[in-house]
Amino acid sequence: MGAVLPLLALRAFTETGRLGSLKAAAERLGVTPGAISQQIRLLEERVGVVLFVRGHHGVHLTEAGARVHASLLRGFDLIEKSYSTLENFSVEKTLTISTVPSFAASWLVPRIGAFSALHPHIEVRVEASAKLVDFNRDRVDIALRHGLGSYAGLESIRLMAPVLLPVASPQLLAQGPAINEPVDCLDYPLLQDSDRADWPLWLQAHGAQAGDEAQRGMSFEDDLLLLRAAAAGQGIALVQDTHAQDDIDSGRLIVALDKPWPSRFAYYLVGRPDILQRPEVQAFVNWIKAQVQSLPVR
Repeated sequence: MGAVLPLLALRAFTETGRLGSLKAAAERLGVTPGAISQQIRLLEERVGVVLFVRGHHGVHLTEAGARVHASLLRGFDLIEKSYSTLENFSVEKTLTISTVPSFAASWLVPRIGAFSALHPHIEVRVEASAKLVDFNRDRVDIALRHGLGSYAGLESIRLMAPVLLPVASPQLLAQGPAINEPVDCLDYPLLQDSDRADWPLWLQAHGAQAGDEAQRGMSFEDDLLLLRAAAAGQGIALVQDTHAQDDIDSGRLIVALDKPWPSRFAYYLVGRPDILQRPEVQAFVNWIKAQVQSLPVR
């Protein structure tokens, strides 16, 4: 085996040569100028070569010092980068995601365990809230939002564009009149979104003129509440297919009439450009894109 390298002395030599000052090198390494001077002296004694000469404006490398300085500088830079890479593997990262409660409950939460299994070093926090995110104030990395994708100062990545479907409990439809056309939905209580806008637009898109009838019924702030009300047999809900899929698969709800209505809104992943470059965020972006691409096309 070779001799043990005097790494402290070599680091002191490298930083002093780079900065041209014992004092600056000491500040960089968090020690005293005396400690730097001692390490350089020990190195010079060990190799038997003078490495620096003092001048009016600091210290300067001798011919021998200059010959090896660049190589040592690259070496220590490589060591720092390699150590940083190890830290990124070993230190747990936190990824905070904000989204609306309905999307969190029906789509994201059932799938997010797969992401954590792939990236166990990333601690995921999901904040389910309808409020807008202030990325400069809130401790949120990315938001998943339903909209038009235009957010000033932010980058948005289009994920998916859900369609609206009328759904109800099997028991409710079994006890009521048949639904063969969109207008037949008016024979049942309608469960409305908070703006009471979806039913009139869906009916109009399918050629049914309903007037005020299309806006009657209880209204709910979030699709999750609409789904629970529909499963309880309180009426027909017009909800996004992505939100209703689990309830449909389980049999809690059925599609009252298979006439989806494309919406011009879509789900977007939104964030600050600098945050989206972080490795843990990039990992989530790649994962959710793959999840979206695997969804069946309606």
